[in-house]
Order: sequence, then C-alpha cells, then structure tokens
Amino acid sequence: MNDNLFKKSRRNDRIAEFLIKAGGILVIVAVVWILVMIARVAIPLFYASDAALTAAFKLPSRPALASPLAFGIDESGKEIYLLGRDGEFHFINTATGLPAGSLKTLSPDAGGGKSIVSVETSGKSGYNLLWSDGTITSAYLLFKAQDGQVSGTGIIHDLVPGEATFPATEGVIESMARMNGESGIRVDRLSLRKFRANWITVEKDILGNEKRSETGANLGADIRENVTAAVLDHAGHYLYLGNDKGELLRFDLSEPGAPKLLETVRVNNDKSPVTALNLASGDTTVVICDKKGNCNGWFPVTAPGAAEYKRLQLIHPLPPHDGSVTSIIASPRDRIVVSTDEKGVINIDHLTSEKRLLTLESGGSEVKLALSERGNMLCAIDESGNVKIWRMNLRHPEVTSGTLFSKIWYEGYDKPEHVWQSSSANDDYEPKLGLVPLIFGTLKATFFAMIFAVPLALLGALYTSQFISYRLKVRIKPAVEIMAAIPSVVIGFLGGLWLAPLLEKGLFPFFLSLIILPLLLFVAIFFYRAVKPSSRLGCMIRGREFLLIIPLILAGIWISHSAGTMIEARLFAGDFKQWLFNAHSIRYEQRNAFIIGIALGFAVIPIIFTIAEDALSNVPRNLSAASLALGASRWQTAWRVVLPSALPGVFSAIMIGFGRAVGETMIVLMATGNTPIISFSAFNGLRSLAANIAVEIPEAPLDSSLYRVLFLSAVLLFLFTFIINSAAEVLRQRFRKKYGRY
Repeated sequence: MNDNLFKKSRRNDRIAEFLIKAGGILVIVAVVWILVMIARVAIPLFYASDAALTAAFKLPSRPALASPLAFGIDESGKEIYLLGRDGEFHFINTATGLPAGSLKTLSPDAGGGKSIVSVETSGKSGYNLLWSDGTITSAYLLFKAQDGQVSGTGIIHDLVPGEATFPATEGVIESMARMNGESGIRVDRLSLRKFRANWITVEKDILGNEKRSETGANLGADIRENVTAAVLDHAGHYLYLGNDKGELLRFDLSEPGAPKLLETVRVNNDKSPVTALNLASGDTTVVICDKKGNCNGWFPVTAPGAAEYKRLQLIHPLPPHDGSVTSIIASPRDRIVVSTDEKGVINIDHLTSEKRLLTLESGGSEVKLALSERGNMLCAIDESGNVKIWRMNLRHPEVTSGTLFSKIWYEGYDKPEHVWQSSSANDDYEPKLGLVPLIFGTLKATFFAMIFAVPLALLGALYTSQFISYRLKVRIKPAVEIMAAIPSVVIGFLGGLWLAPLLEKGLFPFFLSLIILPLLLFVAIFFYRAVKPSSRLGCMIRGREFLLIIPLILAGIWISHSAGTMIEARLFAGDFKQWLFNAHSIRYEQRNAFIIGIALGFAVIPIIFTIAEDALSNVPRNLSAASLALGASRWQTAWRVVLPSALPGVFSAIMIGFGRAVGETMIVLMATGNTPIISFSAFNGLRSLAANIAVEIPEAPLDSSLYRVLFLSAVLLFLFTFIINSAAEVLRQRFRKKYGRY
C-alpha cells in the first residue's frame, strides 16, 4: 500500500476518533448543563425564609397615640397608622418616626363627642368601629401614591365609608358586624358570658325609601364559662368563642333569629384557657392558641356516619410558643399566621405545611401585630410604644418535601390526600402541589403503553428477523420505521377524538375480542401445525404465515362486535358501562388508561421493534444454523438460541421505549382526561409529569411556587430517566457477559 495513502488514512482515522470523542463529551456536557439550568430554577423552593429589620423607633409622646385600638402598615412600608379612641387615624413616617398627618372618622352624630369602645378588622384596611353609644360604623383606609412628590412619603390618605352601619345598642362591650347588601348581622358582647346577635334586613319600597327590620336573640344560655376570645367569619354565618376552660364553641348564625350551638370542642387536655382566635384565609380554618403556648389549626370535617354533619377537628398542629400566646393575625393572601406570646416572641408559621418559617424578637411585652396587604411587611408595637418593622421574604412556604410527596389534609377534605390543584377561581384558594398523583400518572401511562407495545414489538421483531421472507422483510421493516415519523400530536388527536369515542361505544365487544381473537389464533395454529412443512402448501406459505392472520383478525373483530352487542343487550341491559358502575362502583371515563396504552403504545412500537430487530438480525447465522443442524425447530432456535444471544440489545430496545413513553407529552395530554388522580382502574384518566408541565407552564407566574415546582417536575423526569437508563445499562452489561458478546 502506498505510504502516503496509509498515512492519510491513519490521519483521517485519528481526526474521526477525535471528533467522535469531542462530540460525545459535548453531548454529555450539554445534558448536564440542561440539568443544572433546570435545577437552578427549582432549588430556591427549599431556601429558608428571612426577615430584615427596616425600621425601629418610639412613637411620639401624644395622648392620641397611647394604647391605639388598631394599627397597620401600608404595603410599601413607608408609613404606619394608628387609630385612637377619638376615631382619628394618625400616620407615622417609618423612616423618621415622626407624624405624617391624620384623618378624622366622623362619629355617628357627625358632631363629635363620642369615643370608640372597640375596633374590629374587616377585610383589607377595613374597620368596624363600635362607638360609646353602641352605634357601629365602618370605614376603609386607602393609600394612594402621589405623583411628583419630592419630599415626604409620597402617599395620600383617604377614608371611604363602609356598608356596616348599625343603630345604637346599650351595654355593649365589644362588637362584630357584617353587612352584605340588603342584609347584615352584628354580634355584641354584653358581659363575660353573654352575647347577643342582631340580624338586620333592609327593604326598599317603590319610591326607593329604605326600611330596616331587626331580629335579635341571646346566646347566653349556651355559654357557661367566661369567654376569652371571639371571632366571626366574614360572611357572618359562624361565630367561634373560646373560653377559660380550654373549650371552643361554634355557633351557626345563618338563620335570622335562630342561633344554634353546633358543638363544643375541647381544644386541649389540661383545660388551658384559650387566649387568641383567628380565621385563616378561606374563612374555614380557625387557629386556636392557648395559655400554654399551643397554636393549632382546626376546621370542620364530615363526622363518621353523618354525611351532612361536620365537626371541628384538629388538623394542623403548629410548633408551640414558650409562653402564653397573646395575639394572632392571619395573612389575607395565603395560609400564613403570625402569633406572639407574653415574652414578645413572634412566630410566623404556615398552616398547610405546618412549617415554622421565622422567629422574631420584638424586645417587649403585650405586643400588637400588623401585616401589610401583601404579607411582606410586619409591624410590632409593644406596651411602651416601641415600634419595629421587618421586611419579610417568606419565599415559598407552601412547598416542602412533605407537601410535595406526602398526604396533606387540605381544607374541605375529610382526610389527608395526595392532591395536585395549582389554581382556583377563589381568592382564598389553598395551593395543592402534591407531585405523587403526577408521578403515579406517569408510571401508569407508561405501564399500559409498555403492556401494549412490548409484546407486539418484540414478537414482531422476532418473526421479522427469523421467519419472514427477505422480500417481505425489506418492505415491512421500513414501513414500521416510518411509523416513528408520525407526529405525536397526530397520534394524540386520533386517540382522543377518534379512538376514545369508538371504544366507549363498543366497550364490551372490545373486551370480548380479547378472548375471541386469541382463541381463533390458537385454533388456526392447531390446524396449521397439521400441515407438513415439506408439503406443497407448507412451501408456498413459508415466510408469509402472517398473511393468514389478517383474515382471522378481521373475522374475530366481526364476531366480537356481533356477539358482543347481543350479549350486552341480554346480560347488561344494553349498557355495560352502567352495569360496571351499579354492580362494582367502577366509573368509566371516555379518555382513560386503555386509550393511553393503545395510543402511546403505537408511538413506542417502532422504536422497540427497530432496535430489537437489528439486535436479533445481528446474531451470527452460524449459531442458528448449528441449532437447526442439531434437530431444533425454527421456533426452538429463535426462542432458545437467537433471543438469548440478542438479549442485551433487546433489553436496550425495551428501555429506550420505556424512556420514550415516560417523557411523552402530547399523546398523554390529548388522549387522557388530564385528571391528576391516583386510581389503579384502567377506566380512569391520569395526568403525567410531562403533560402537566405543558398544561401549567404557560399560566405559571414567573418565579412563583407553581413555576418552580414545574421545573422541579422536569428535574424529577430527568433523574428518573437517568436512573432507568443507568440501571438498564448495568443489566445490559450483565446480560452481555452471561450470553456472550452478541
């Protein structure tokens, strides 16, 4: 050979080797980099919360600012406001600690002379004011940004009157009021054990004049202990009273004039007095704190044996305080609750995850708390007038390993469940970001797809490589490979809109065909074996045996449809699906795991078939020839010699098909009901991780908990396929050592 040609060939080989190695390394780097980029978005889910002290000052020494009845902080953190007994809102600049103006709330007689007895918070920056004559008025405090402001805080204050206006009532110590259009309710505290509810209805005559009617009822007969804390829900339907014996009383006030004590619940075993009550966002969970420092979330669940009766139950135990809890407030936006004890320690907890987010030190006692509307600013004022303001970064409190992978008892559920429900039309929605239903759905879809695809693909590959004639093989194999080029969206479209309704109409004939078709094939095989391979007929059909199956399949489908329709009409009153539900409580959904198995299996078959057929065809012919020479049949040779020798390649084909099924998106998205449930029934739908990402990511706010959980789902998919492929490679190497190099 020419030396120059030899050197050139060696040089080209080295270049090719270098390019192949470099390409492989770049692929590995790219894959790892993709994983790193996805993980970077998901990792902040598990960052700890933090808070920074932004302001600390002492209130100015003014009588109006001493012992304020209510206070709050605007969402920018530039001002706090305090409401004094004279009905005036005083604003304090948090940067300087100096007054920044005031607003006067008109007393009921519009002439002054009356003072405020108590204040109840109502919604965002809303207050119900109980005046000394027993009248209730309401007002909403608004903050507006002032354009072109050079000095000061740049905030304009405004007061808007509310709907909750009630006439005078004598002897009221404390009051809670709700007004909703033409009806309203006020609950007055008259003494330690006496409460009274008054329902007001507003009617208008033809001329538009208003006429109020009032119905009252006392609650004192049902209250036998001193009430230490009370809270009324925003709709005015349920009243919660905590007493000094560690009990909680729940009243139903939905019927005017007919209050009803629903239940009395003991909230602790040592009869420790209830010291603070509040309702979390959603108005269903009541947070109860006692003198021992315990704070727990309770909400009503269905009582055993009573479908319509619900009873309060301890659902979310929170980490305790070291001392008696003095006050608790709830965030209006999420499930955050903030509580403080007699030592001035402030705890911020999340109800759903039961996670302690932050612990802050106020440095005083008898601390009062206020949250901004966004829940990112916390203000604390102690008995000496010392003010501290923190800017909080709570990050993603609703996401923990428990909420992602464990059963959680969500509000409105009767037991802990694995739930995925990322959004709702309700502003009080409790996020449910459990990934277990999605992981289950992914495995379920893959399982049904592999059950459908693996037997057909492997048996087809074995027949094509060992039995079929060469002329048919060179036509059939490319045809099967072309199936892989069909877009998955087309397969999903056909599965969801054509196959699903077709299968629903002929469900019983479909199951009957699973019995009739194998029987016909066994009968055909029995008669075929009677034909001698050396006969004229045996020689004619050798390598084309599968052509005999086609008419059998068509005949089996016709028999199944005809017989199935008749049997369904006679045995199941013409509706097999309804019989399943009535007899076995099995509900059939049109888009279910069967549809996914067929549609997704159809997409996986070409991959498994092609790789398995190549592995089987590459087994040296001398092995099969030797087996045949020793007297083995063609089937014995294929099953006991060729298949074991090609087992590493066949196993790789199955694993690659498995990975394809796990990561499929459009077919699962279109051909199933997209219901994130855990059900082993083949008649129910599912939602996979990949399909969930496709559905949710367009609507997920940037950097929100949902957004990052979706990226975490992508990480799980990545790791899942990596683990499966790694395990498959280990097993493939073992098979290769056991059965040889082929």
